Amino acid sequence: MIVTIDGPAGAGKSTVARLLAQTLSEQSGKTFEYLDTGSMYRAVALLGLRRHVDWNIASQLKILAENASITVNNGKTLLNSEDVTELVRSPDVTEKTRFAADNPAIRLIMVDLQRSIAQQLLQCGKGLVTEGRDQGTAVFPDAPIKFFLTATPEERAKRRYKELQQSGKQGNLNEILLRITERDLRDTSRTVGPLREPNNALRIVSNNMTIENVVHQMLNECKEILNKLCSTLENNPPP
Repeated sequence: MIVTIDGPAGAGKSTVARLLAQTLSEQSGKTFEYLDTGSMYRAVALLGLRRHVDWNIASQLKILAENASITVNNGKTLLNSEDVTELVRSPDVTEKTRFAADNPAIRLIMVDLQRSIAQQLLQCGKGLVTEGRDQGTAVFPDAPIKFFLTATPEERAKRRYKELQQSGKQGNLNEILLRITERDLRDTSRTVGPLREPNNALRIVSNNMTIENVVHQMLNECKEILNKLCSTLENNPPP
C-alpha cells in the first residue's frame, strides 16, 4: 500500500511521514518504508556542486542526473553508493536544489525512480509512506491513501524561527515569513510538478497540532481505509 503526503515547505511532512511509517510498521505487522523525495533532488544538486556545473545550463545537470545512482532506503540517501544523508541538508545544497526540482527532464527521471522504488517495495510485500509536493498528484495519483498536510505561512514561520533559536542560530521572523511566502508562490506556480492538493486527499491543517496529533489523525484514516479495502476484497475476491 502506498500512502502519500503532499504539502507546502515547512509543514512538517518529513517528520510526520517518517513517524507514520514507523507507527504503521509497528501496528500493522507490515513493514512500511519512508521515502524522502526531496533528498533525491538534493542529491542531484550536491552532484552539481561537486562537478561545478553551470546552473544556467539545464542540460548539464540533466546529464549528471541521468548517469547518477540515487537510492533512498530506510531514511538514508545514497549518491553513487555514498551516504549523503547529512550532506544534502547543507545550506549550499539547499540553495541550489531548485535547479534540480524545477528541471522538467530531471523531474521525469526522479518520478520514474520513485515509482521504481515503490514497485520494488510492493513486490517485497512492504508498504510505502512517501512525501513531497507532487506525490499524490503526479507520481502516485492512484494511491489509496493521500494526505495534504499544511499550515498557515505564519505558523510555519514561527516553527522555523523556534527551530533556529533552539539550535542557537539567529533568525528574523519577518524575513522567515517572507521567504516562506515566496517559496509557496514558486511551488504553486511551477510549470512541472507544481504544488497542488491531490484529489480525494484528506486535508490536515496542523496549526495548534503537535506532530503526534497529526500522526494519530493520519493513522486513524489509514486504518479506516485499510478496513474498507479488506472488506471489499472479502466481498469481491479476485478471480
